[in-house]
Amino acid sequence: MRTRPAPWGLLLLAFLPILLPPAVGAQELPLFDAHIHYSREAWERYPPGEIIRLMDRAGIRRALVSSTPDEGTWRLHTEAPERVVPLLRLYREAGDSSGWHRDASLLEVLERELGRRAYRGVGEVHLEAGDAEAPVVDRAVRLAVQRGLPVQVHTGEEGMQALLVRYPRARFLWAHSGLGSPAAAARRLLEGHPNLWVELSLRYDVAPGGSLDPEWRGLFLAFPDRFLVGTDTWIVSRWESLEETARFNRGWLRQLPVEVGEKIAWRNGEALFPPAP
Repeated sequence: MRTRPAPWGLLLLAFLPILLPPAVGAQELPLFDAHIHYSREAWERYPPGEIIRLMDRAGIRRALVSSTPDEGTWRLHTEAPERVVPLLRLYREAGDSSGWHRDASLLEVLERELGRRAYRGVGEVHLEAGDAEAPVVDRAVRLAVQRGLPVQVHTGEEGMQALLVRYPRARFLWAHSGLGSPAAAARRLLEGHPNLWVELSLRYDVAPGGSLDPEWRGLFLAFPDRFLVGTDTWIVSRWESLEETARFNRGWLRQLPVEVGEKIAWRNGEALFPPAP
């Protein structure tokens, strides 16, 4: 004979869809994606609602979004403001990634946009090792510090070191952990700079063949509060593999102690970019 569920059980069932991230079962890790772009090529192919459905299927609860041009970020934010964490990226077109820091006209854009929209950070921006003192970079970082905004930077170990030394009050998110830099580089910077966080998009060397690399594992255990995962949808085809990338990340995150895996999967992102009240 079947028994009737207790009233509190019915209440829990009613609210379960709210408690769980969209389209992710209780056995799955929700993800805070620290590296998403919704640039012109993507919005011409995928409307914002379809992007949010792709995020649902991948189990991405919230995401840092920056775009070229910046309009893409706000198109997506309008669709799901509770899911999209907007960053100000000072690129008008893809080619700006190599010369934005020399474009003095961006200083006016920077101050105007930070004043009129609720950005949660600055970036992702590309820099070389010698660019840390460029006037546009200097103003961008100092404005971010004044407003309490993290800065996401795509650079190598030398470039990241230069920024950390010059701007000790800034909070930096190191894109791709330097993309090509070894785990030892992340360890050196994390040990010396408490204002650095590291995101791991495109870092398949973290778990070659799906097995968590021992050196990276040791680094995650040593600095469990300082890493975030990401996908980097820098070209349209990256949206098509979003679910696959999410599965890869969950695969190696499950090989860590549960608390550490959860921190890197989503808790660190929520701590660095807490939901708006």
